[in-house]
Amino acid sequence: MSSELHTERRGSTLVLTISDPASRNSLSEQVYAAGIEALGVAESDPGVRAIVLRGDGDHFSAGGNVSRLRHNRDAAPDAQGQTLQAFHDFVEALRVCPKPVIAAVEGAAAGGGFSLALACDLVVAAADARLVLSYGRIGLSPDGGITWQLMQRLPRGRVLQWIWLGEPVPVAELQALGIVNWVTDSGQAFAKALEVADRLAACAPNAIASAKDLVNQWPQRTLAQQAALERTQFLENLAHPNTAEGLAAFAAKRPPAFE
Repeated sequence: MSSELHTERRGSTLVLTISDPASRNSLSEQVYAAGIEALGVAESDPGVRAIVLRGDGDHFSAGGNVSRLRHNRDAAPDAQGQTLQAFHDFVEALRVCPKPVIAAVEGAAAGGGFSLALACDLVVAAADARLVLSYGRIGLSPDGGITWQLMQRLPRGRVLQWIWLGEPVPVAELQALGIVNWVTDSGQAFAKALEVADRLAACAPNAIASAKDLVNQWPQRTLAQQAALERTQFLENLAHPNTAEGLAAFAAKRPPAFE
């Protein structure tokens, strides 16, 4: 059986769970399609304030299913490309979704699983999680936008070291590099991710979405262009009802009630 994506609401948080524990939650086209659909629904649902992506059981995701990869070698090139594009579409959907997306990483996050974790906005990882790029060991090159994600943050040599040697990167090192935001005890990543989601739910959704959009657009813009975009979005948010509520709450020294 291929892996599936289960959805669950926890208050204002949508939980997406990659599920196929027997394969350490390897990825599949069903997961990609269901993920894109769930993110689209969440975007239009004001009741969803944050999204948590996790794996079922002891692991986040082992990435590509090796048996399926062997099968894909015999498929037509167009079919191979469509499968990979479906994965990349899911990665892009996570990146552009205006709601904050938090990865809760336990156990293995290998290959495409590592890519998925970094496609999320924030990462919570258990101290003993194993994040690894193991492509070289099976003769493959990276996918899922992982080279873009890592080159935004790390020196070229470090990125190549991780890709070429395929050694698990200690979670403490990933936190020091700013790739992992919070480190928890084993088995506690999901609980921490839900806690962070609740904190984000208390923020103004329009401000959350604007900040994510600004950060996403930074690589393509000069300072002047980025500042112009910041000005535009600042003025739009200044006129938003949530800003009136936030300013009134600040003056009254009470918690804001954003919509």
